[in-house]
Amino acid sequence: MQVQQVGVVGCGLMGSGIAQVCAQSGYQVVVREVNPDLLERGLARIDKFLTGGVEKGKLTADEKRQALARLRGATELGELKDCDIVIEAATENVDLKREIFTTLDRLCKPHALLASNTSSICIAEMAGATKRPSQVLGMHFFNPVPIMKLVEVVRALTTSDATLAAGLEFARSLGKTPIVAKDTPGFVVNLLLVPYLLNAVSALEMGIATKEDIDQGMVLGCGHPMGPLTLLDFVGIDTTYYIANILFDEFKDSRYAAPTLMKRMVLAGHHGRKTGRGFYDYTAK
Repeated sequence: MQVQQVGVVGCGLMGSGIAQVCAQSGYQVVVREVNPDLLERGLARIDKFLTGGVEKGKLTADEKRQALARLRGATELGELKDCDIVIEAATENVDLKREIFTTLDRLCKPHALLASNTSSICIAEMAGATKRPSQVLGMHFFNPVPIMKLVEVVRALTTSDATLAAGLEFARSLGKTPIVAKDTPGFVVNLLLVPYLLNAVSALEMGIATKEDIDQGMVLGCGHPMGPLTLLDFVGIDTTYYIANILFDEFKDSRYAAPTLMKRMVLAGHHGRKTGRGFYDYTAK
């Protein structure tokens, strides 16, 4: 199957990044958001990112213009009916995702592949909401999508060899490096990363060191680009807390049990950069 037109469901932080990368890679892209305000905000995020790239000399003004010309916004799922692959990047809610997949299955052409950018929800559960389970897979991008090179291509029990091969080829066409993961909670990266992040929160909670020293220790001692608490603020404390709970429910392993401090921060609305307050204060910035 040759992909010519790509659909993206959701124009938030992840969806807009996926749509941008696809448009820059030469695909015609339709990105759908639930209302005009959110759509405009997502498209403005793409424009801002590309403008920054032009200013830094990473792409030309003409390349930016061409990428934006290949990108179209929509507020109805029906606008994605002619796409060869649709990547769902909606809120991490299984009922919402199943509803989206059921609708896409009804609307899209028989050959179309349906993918989810989920970081934690079972791909087979979404595939079960369609009449084309062999054509459903996971394609988990990483934030920020235009910069991060990895895509976890997730194979459910029902995913066919042809669908997996097409997913891998499509990821490579975006300039990404794909790895194949089984359809298990956390896939590869979060399965290994989440315990590390939770341990950092526990260390802070126990008073082992300050947040600055915990972060600096991992940056200077292990060569990480940013410390674990800074990383939590970046990806979202609430998002990581949600993933940790899913992993704990699945494995019943204490490594995935979120510390009390993390739960309190989520309840307080201190979710990191996106709310202006997490382990660090971003309001002054």
